Amino acid sequence: MTRFRKTPGRVVFVGAGPGDPGMLTARATAALAEATVLLVDPDVPAALTDAVRESRPGLEPAVVSGEPADVAKGAVTAAKNGDVVVRLVAGDPYTSETAVKEVLAVGRTSVPFDVVPGVAPSTAVPAYAGVALGGTSLTADLREGGTDVAALAGAASALGAPVVLQAAIEQLPDAAARLVEGGLSGSTPVVVTSGGSGTGQRSVAAKLSAVAEKTAGLEALTGAVVATVGAGVDKRGKLSWWESRPLFGWRVLVPRTKDQAGEMSERLRAYGAVPVEVPTIAVEPPRSAAQMDRAIKGLVTGRYGWIVFTSANAVRAVREKFAELGLDARAFAGVKVACVGEQTAESVRAFGIVPELVPSGAQSSEGLLADFPEYDDVLDPINRVLLPRADIATETLAAGLQERGWEIDDVTAYRTVRAAPPPAPVREAIKGGGFDAVCFTSSSTVRNLVGIAGKPHAKTVVAVIGPATAATAQEFGLRVDVQPETAAVGPLVDALAEYAEARRAEAGE
Repeated sequence: MTRFRKTPGRVVFVGAGPGDPGMLTARATAALAEATVLLVDPDVPAALTDAVRESRPGLEPAVVSGEPADVAKGAVTAAKNGDVVVRLVAGDPYTSETAVKEVLAVGRTSVPFDVVPGVAPSTAVPAYAGVALGGTSLTADLREGGTDVAALAGAASALGAPVVLQAAIEQLPDAAARLVEGGLSGSTPVVVTSGGSGTGQRSVAAKLSAVAEKTAGLEALTGAVVATVGAGVDKRGKLSWWESRPLFGWRVLVPRTKDQAGEMSERLRAYGAVPVEVPTIAVEPPRSAAQMDRAIKGLVTGRYGWIVFTSANAVRAVREKFAELGLDARAFAGVKVACVGEQTAESVRAFGIVPELVPSGAQSSEGLLADFPEYDDVLDPINRVLLPRADIATETLAAGLQERGWEIDDVTAYRTVRAAPPPAPVREAIKGGGFDAVCFTSSSTVRNLVGIAGKPHAKTVVAVIGPATAATAQEFGLRVDVQPETAAVGPLVDALAEYAEARRAEAGE
């Protein structure tokens, strides 16, 4: 009998790029999906490791530092035990002297290794800062040591090329002085960027001499920075695209159920905002399953002419009950579907069903009632409507449907309970004006946020998803600044961005 040795694992060196999780390459994402051990550079931004935690629950990044040979030894040991070790390196592995030493150390063993290149910060961060480097640029990482900065200045002068330095902020004055010594004019423009490619990015433009003399106003920048010196910096005002986004730098409070915050946060980040998610509601199953069981069986046996969904949570509750009972979308055959708004309709479409009715006007219970047909005993063979919804839902919709002649089975599909209060610093920021805006997506998010953390400060911009949420916010004494025409997350964030842009234009005038 032939015996096969256990297949060893491997080590994959993955470039993390400049810091924005969206800048990971497809190969990098695939490698992270396979990883069983994740070793991370200390300077890989928290936003990226947080994104990995969300996509790979249970895979905890281990921050490693020290001698490259020691880090490589730990990776090799894990690989020999059968693990797929991803060594996540800031930027690109082969532009880091330390990472190259680790690769060489692994290469001296029998463990196979791969290298997944990443987007280099020396090209990506200037682009995020609005600087076009052109065909040639000279780069150096001062944190690695051994760079002759004066010689770099001479080469830059000869080639007419920009210089891009990665450095710790405290290294820049000396580096700027050496660039001037090497032949660059003190009036050469420079832009220094920290947090490059993230929503916390900050750039300061100055002259090279001001950086050398510590009068460039870099005090607000911390940690690792990228300094771009020379050609291209002067066109930054016209080429800037990231820091000029409508919500750039805005801290926006997202009070939602934790599992529903992702879509809003992602859209806010696309506009440059810094979303802070604060769970205010926990969604739980009803205390007794009997009512929902009867309703779903009635749906299958033809008891209902319509089912009306008032939220994405209601759609999810029905889908989960379907899965529990071994049913699928075919059980809706012969039943008309109505949705209170476009966001709910999207959840229904994701179930494989096209809703017959979505409000043409206001995306609310009132808007749905305005379009909902009256019961006609000739046209409607079944006069009963299934209304699966939250335990704390208002009676407006059920009463309106009854006035139109329909019989209603009002069923508790899920319960909403108040979440625990957020940490003290978040509560203080909410009440003290630490957030630029707050986005409310339901009346319950308003009630629960105020209940667990207090009212947002008067200067905080209040954005609401629809009229019912606006009314609740006003009941609590909040000024409503933004309300989209369509009651859905996308239009809500878009409307907030338009508001910010208009306010900026007003301030400019």
